[in-house]
Amino acid sequence: MSDRVSSIVYPVLTLLLLLVVWQLAIDVLKVPDYILPRPLAVLYSLKVGYIDGEFWPHFLFTLRSTVTGYVIGCGCAIVVGAILAESRTFEKFVYPYIIGLQSMPKVALAPLITVWFGYGFASKVVMVALICFFPLFVNTVVGIRQTNPALINMMRAFSAPTWYTFFRVKLFAAAGHIFAGLQISIVLSLIGAVVGEFVASSEGIGWLIQASLANFNTAQMFAGLISLIFIGVVGTRLVQFLHNRLVFWDRGTANTAAA
Repeated sequence: MSDRVSSIVYPVLTLLLLLVVWQLAIDVLKVPDYILPRPLAVLYSLKVGYIDGEFWPHFLFTLRSTVTGYVIGCGCAIVVGAILAESRTFEKFVYPYIIGLQSMPKVALAPLITVWFGYGFASKVVMVALICFFPLFVNTVVGIRQTNPALINMMRAFSAPTWYTFFRVKLFAAAGHIFAGLQISIVLSLIGAVVGEFVASSEGIGWLIQASLANFNTAQMFAGLISLIFIGVVGTRLVQFLHNRLVFWDRGTANTAAA
């Protein structure tokens, strides 16, 4: 069996096994539906939600806030990380504050972010950007600073400008680390979006899960969780695909990060 086929077959078999165990556990232990719904009830909730259209506004709201915050947070992380990696002076000024910001639990910041940016889309974007910034920032700094010194010395021997050395050597050398950070951040970005929706929102998958909890509709809660899993898996695979195509010389880092 080829690697491509096995990468599809094995997860499907695992899913089927989990569904069987799930159903058997409910039947044997007599678990009430409001505690653990049956798999078919979850599938029905997904069908009603997406075919009838009730879930789509919430799905798209979470997707938009996640993607927007992810792009902003990752863009800032790469820029700040690159500057800090190149400037020890900038590091002395900025790094302690970055560590301090990262040390604060983002859940504790969520109410304050809501006060500053409101109950709508903007506060969710800020939350996502904050939570996905640090992993990529660290990977960018480490990747640039681990550039092979021999390559840098060779560029100096040819009198290459500093900016040329940075873009053509250091940034390429750090590409594997950067994409590994992108994969980590895309999963964390969903956490930021859902936390923001839990704290203050009237739409989004996080809000839908909370509303389902109030009605003890656990099947709909599971449907919301599956929707989040779908976004996370597709996003991670997309980043891994781009890594393998753009940074083809460093596929090991992509596969390790995905694992």
